[in-house]
Amino acid sequence: MNLDKYGLHKSNTFYQTPVDKLQEIIVNQKQGFIVDSGALSIYTGKFTGRSPKDRYIVKDKITKDKVWWGDINIPIAESYFEKLYSKITNYLFGKDLYVRDSYVCSLESSRLNVRTICELPSSDFFANNMFLRLDKKSVENFQEDWLLINAPGFKSNPQIDGTRSENFAIINFSKKIIIIGGTGYTGEIKKSIFSVLNFILPVNQDILPMHCSANVGNDEDTAIFFGLSGTGKTTLSADPNRQLVGDDEHGWSKNQVFNFEGGCYAKVINLNKESEPDIYKAIKKGSLLENIIADKNGIVDFTDTSITQNTRVSYPINFIENIKYPSIGSTPKNIFFLTADAFGVLPPISKLTSSQAAYHFISGYTSKVAGTEAGVIEPQPSFSACFGAPFMPLHPAEYAQMLIKKINESGVRVWLVNTGWTGGPYGIGKRMELKYTRAMINAALSGELEEANKDNYHIHSVFNLRQPRICPNVPTSVLSPRKTWNDDISYYKTAYKLANSFVTNFKQFESYSNDEIMSGAPNGK
Repeated sequence: MNLDKYGLHKSNTFYQTPVDKLQEIIVNQKQGFIVDSGALSIYTGKFTGRSPKDRYIVKDKITKDKVWWGDINIPIAESYFEKLYSKITNYLFGKDLYVRDSYVCSLESSRLNVRTICELPSSDFFANNMFLRLDKKSVENFQEDWLLINAPGFKSNPQIDGTRSENFAIINFSKKIIIIGGTGYTGEIKKSIFSVLNFILPVNQDILPMHCSANVGNDEDTAIFFGLSGTGKTTLSADPNRQLVGDDEHGWSKNQVFNFEGGCYAKVINLNKESEPDIYKAIKKGSLLENIIADKNGIVDFTDTSITQNTRVSYPINFIENIKYPSIGSTPKNIFFLTADAFGVLPPISKLTSSQAAYHFISGYTSKVAGTEAGVIEPQPSFSACFGAPFMPLHPAEYAQMLIKKINESGVRVWLVNTGWTGGPYGIGKRMELKYTRAMINAALSGELEEANKDNYHIHSVFNLRQPRICPNVPTSVLSPRKTWNDDISYYKTAYKLANSFVTNFKQFESYSNDEIMSGAPNGK
């Protein structure tokens, strides 16, 4: 394949390379190793996670009046993009390059063809796992809609290139090009494409893009799960009794929910086959592990976080046995907002009104616990608008208004689920047992939770949430966070502290939000 039209001259091109061949190249070049399950394992270098402060959008005639500019969506001038594009292509001159054609969006009318050009074979391996794969005929007739160039070895010069640091990910909507440099973290590849879809789908197709997982029951009832990292989004959607639509990125059209991707990118910290059997079984030949520790026999220690807590695996979605094909479901019957509340004050499950759903959607709450980041020594509230702020180019209120409209039109039930702590905050209480969370979600899906409580929900005095008093297969004591504390004064003091954090965080959105959304707020004090 000739890449001259991209300014990539005299490169040795590996096109649509099978994963077996990629694995052989990676191992031979000592860029990775094989673990006992047959999966390939790599280290991503300095960066073991995304670098959100180094992600930019070119400010031009398409984006200047539509993007919500600020610390999340950082503008960069077209002139800087042109300069960096030239530098990155010069850097790649004559190198071995790995080219892959694939697409995103399982809904044909929203399909976007993507060509990735990668410096590293492991990046190409990841792209094969995560994007939708083409058949032979589609490869022959391929025309890309977007181009992504990934060069982890290239570093920018912040003093002259308009970047904050040596690494960057830049999206140019006018040229339909993404360039990534200075970071080997593969997640930047998929999240850049996700950011593109989050801009063009609402603007051009009236489709709500969502950072969520989705599954479908035997009655074709679709459920979607919003949640930030560590809240259980991937785990809870991988249900052996329901078909998986996807684990991370979806669109909601007029009457369908569809997966953007062709793979899964799951956290593997503390993974074991008893609690997460589907993910555990998916770690086999063809999967790509990142930043894990294995012994000389290739046996992985999933509890070892000496490199990072963000240990990951990517694999094609068909590595999960019970999947929906194609990856499309109907309008959802249930929506779950997952939060890992380390303060231990939110109910384990509660039903939301449409106003509360919009408020909590814009807030995107979870919490950080000690050890997850430098300087974090006690629980801290963490808010990420729409449960995916770093990837949302439009103002969060625009996505929230779309969500409210869809909730009201569909009559979908919306639930807030706390997968975090109970009986006290982190360090005193304990993590909510997975079996209870699964039982609550199953009861919500079957309708038993609604039937058992009807108009008998307890209204939480601080958060105004409708808290069920009864849930099949869950002790009633678990359903009331206050009762698990055995200390009302400490409980309410902590609850109001968290409620005030919600109110403070939401001030940035008040001028964009209407009375309906604001009525979903908790009681500050």
